[in-house]
Amino acid sequence: MRRTVVVVVLAACFGAAAGCSSSAPDTHGRIPVVAAENFWGNIASQIGGARVHVTSLISDPNADPHLYESDARAAESVAAARVVIVNGAGYDDFVGKLLGSTSGHRSVITAAELAPKVRQDANPHLWYDLTRVRAMAATMEQAFARDDAAHSSEFAANERHFDAALQPIDDVIATIRTHFPHAPVAYTERVPGYLLQAAGLDVVTPSGFARAIEDGNEPSAADTQRMKSLVSQHRLRVLLYNAQATSKVTSSVRTEARNAGVPVIAVTETMPVHAGSYQAWQLAQATELLHALEESASS
Repeated sequence: MRRTVVVVVLAACFGAAAGCSSSAPDTHGRIPVVAAENFWGNIASQIGGARVHVTSLISDPNADPHLYESDARAAESVAAARVVIVNGAGYDDFVGKLLGSTSGHRSVITAAELAPKVRQDANPHLWYDLTRVRAMAATMEQAFARDDAAHSSEFAANERHFDAALQPIDDVIATIRTHFPHAPVAYTERVPGYLLQAAGLDVVTPSGFARAIEDGNEPSAADTQRMKSLVSQHRLRVLLYNAQATSKVTSSVRTEARNAGVPVIAVTETMPVHAGSYQAWQLAQATELLHALEESASS
C-alpha cells in the first residue's frame, strides 16, 4: 500500500525523550496520550474522559493521510506520552520511527496487533471493523487503568458507554444485511471494506484497480475498463468513493457513476471535524449506504 511520507525533524530533540519533552503541552495531571489518527484519538478521549490529554497526529479531513509529514512537535508529543495508539498494518509506520527516535516509559496500543492479529497485507482501514474497534476501546481502558488506578472504575464506565453507543451502527448494518444480501457494490479503495463485509454486500471492484489506487499508482487499462464497465452496465448498486485520496481515474469513475444514475457515497479515512464523535461519523456513513441501496432498489 502507499507508504506515508515521513519527515521527522529532530534538530531540537537528538533522539532523546528529555530533549523532546521540553515544549510538550502541560497536561495538568492528565495522562498524556498520542494517537496516530484522530478517530483513535476520539475514542481514547471518550474512554479516558477528563483524565486524559489526547493529541492526534493525523487530523486534517481535507488531506490525504498517506502524505502526512511528522515534525519536531509530533516527536515531542510522542516522547512525552504515556500511552501511544497506533493503527498498524503499514498504515502509520511513521509512528514507529518516532518511537524509535525517543525514549520513555509508555504503553503502545496497535490495532493490527490485537487478537486476531491481521496480516501485513490485510486491509489496513481497521477502524471500519467494529469488532476490532471494541477491542481497541477495551485495551485503552485497561492501559488507562494501569496508569491511573484510582480512576479505573471511571474508565470502565466510559468504555461500557462507548460500547453501547456503537449499537445504532450495528443496527443499520444488520438492516442492510437483512434487506440487501449480496448486493453488488464497488469502491475506489478498500477504505470501507470491513463495513461492507459486515453488511453482507458483495464487492465487485477489480482487485487490481483498488490496490493500484491504494499504492498511489495508475490502474492498468484493463482494470480501469472493467471498473467503468461495472458502472455503465449497471452491475453495481452503489459506488463508495474515497474523498481524501482522489486521482484523475477515480474522479472519472465517480463522474460516470453519477451520470449513469448509480448512487455515489463519499467515505473518508480521517474523521471529519463536524462529525463530533467516532460513532456519529460511522453511523452517518452506514446510514447513507443504507439509503443509497434503498434508492438503487427503487430506481
